[in-house]
Order: sequence, then structure tokens, then C-alpha cells
Amino acid sequence: MTKILLIEDDRKIQNFMRVLLTAQDYEVIEAVDAKTGITLALSYQPEVIILDLGLPDLDGIAVIQEIRLLVHSSIIVVSAREKESDKINALDQGADDYLTKPFNAQELLARIRVAIRHSKQIEKLPTEEVIIIRDLTIDLTRHEVMVQHEKTHLTPIEFEVLTHLALNRGKVVTQHYLVKHVWGLNSIESDIQSLRVTMANLRRKIELDSARPQYILTEIGIGYRLIDE
Repeated sequence: MTKILLIEDDRKIQNFMRVLLTAQDYEVIEAVDAKTGITLALSYQPEVIILDLGLPDLDGIAVIQEIRLLVHSSIIVVSAREKESDKINALDQGADDYLTKPFNAQELLARIRVAIRHSKQIEKLPTEEVIIIRDLTIDLTRHEVMVQHEKTHLTPIEFEVLTHLALNRGKVVTQHYLVKHVWGLNSIESDIQSLRVTMANLRRKIELDSARPQYILTEIGIGYRLIDE
């Protein structure tokens, strides 16, 4: 059974989401504060974590940073913070998706299905075990990335995007293709912004100079291309 960790201090929203998720046959684990949530994330290793940013003991952004050091769960932020800067900051720090309260129940379920599908897709994608391009090593089996022999942590979505680029290296991969295959068939225009944020994060992590990328090149108005040399 798929495990979902719910870190939410609003009891009404927590109860609503518990009923919603349980009805979908998910195993729901609950925490009402950050410290308990981090402990449960480490203990249960859930497939998906739904996280509120306005927690009583620790800001949700700090929770994202802490969880990213411990587990590889997909993190969906569900928050009342609606500024674009808040969304980008959460994604920058390692969240995989962001929904603003009040949210549509069916949209949340759709985002959860996408998050669960990510891990399954990554397991099926590799036709090669290790891809080496200059000082960049992508281990598709172990889900590890090395830059100049140093391990670099990527979020599940960052790794999935890089995997699609790696398996199509040397070719232009369109934004539409990446959004469709990473965010799902029912992806929306806002996911293009999520892709851009993800790509910026990827470049910051694997490029020596993200302003002058040497590995992931932009094909203006079309998409991206991972070099093959």
C-alpha cells in the first residue's frame, strides 16, 4: 500500500485529507508539527509527503531542506502562501509540486498520482546503467549523479528530467515532451514554469557556471538538449 505522510497542523484540513486519501486506499501517516513530521519521514520512508509551510515549530521550507537530506520521497507543498516567490522558493529548496489553499480535491489526487508515477517511471526508464559525459556521471540504476567525482543530490523530479534528457542526449527534447512525461498528460501551463525552475536547479547543481551551461543547452522556444560528447 502506498504510504503518504501528511504534515499539517490545521485539524480540519488534516481530517479532510485523511478521509480523502484513505478512500483512495492510501496508507495515511499524520503529523501536526515539523519535528514529528521529519521523524516519521525517516521512519516510514513514504512515497509522498504532503507538507504545509505554516507549521507551529518550524517553517516548512526548513522542513523541506531537512527531509531532502533523509529520504527520497516526493514532496507536495499544500499552502496558503500564494505568492509566486513562495512557490519558486519551495521548488528551489526541493519540493516537487505546489498547490495553493483552498485546493481542489481532485487536483490534489491527480498531483499525488503523478508523484507516485514518478518513482515507477524512473525504475522502468533506464536502458543503460551508467551514462558518462565529460565530468558528469549519471547512474540510472542507483539514481545517483556525480559531478567531478562528487555526488550531487537531486530531487526525484530533477532526476527524472535529467533521465529523459540523458536517454535522448544529443537530441532536442521539447518542453511539451518533458512536461507531458514528467508532470503528466493533464499537465497545465503552470507546469512550464515548474519545468523552468527545475531546469535552473539542475544547472545550478551540475554546471560549473549555471549562467554558461556546458551540459544542458537551451534551444530557444523549443526545449533543451543534453550534450553527447
